[in-house]
Amino acid sequence: MSITDADRELIASAIDAITKRYRNDWQEVGAALLTRSGQRFVAVNLDAYLGRMAVCAEAVALGQVITQLGEAGIDTIVAVRHPKPHETDREVRVVSPCGACRELIWDYDRGARVLVPGPDGAVEAVAISELLPNKYSRERVL
Repeated sequence: MSITDADRELIASAIDAITKRYRNDWQEVGAALLTRSGQRFVAVNLDAYLGRMAVCAEAVALGQVITQLGEAGIDTIVAVRHPKPHETDREVRVVSPCGACRELIWDYDRGARVLVPGPDGAVEAVAISELLPNKYSRERVL
């Protein structure tokens, strides 16, 4: 799927969030989520000294949606990564969600669009189902 002007605005919101709040080894990823009702939520990841306590930016954004609106649905979500100080490429770039975030996005909206880097490096929109084939389900199989 090609990206839209609304997608570009969502990416810009995520970039703005992480650019403002970047802290090396603490806040390195920003996310922006557009609900099905058209509301935008932005967040940064929450890192911690104990690695398993860290929370991804996508989860923080989704938590805001649930807190403020209830289950409003995920129209589109994107994450971006800020480069570390020693990296020569200084551009904030769209990144694909980690496996845990893919599961979370699927659990809250199986119709969500996700913005990811495509094979040629250009950003593209994909369905969450494309990123999570053969998804585990709690449904009972008889």
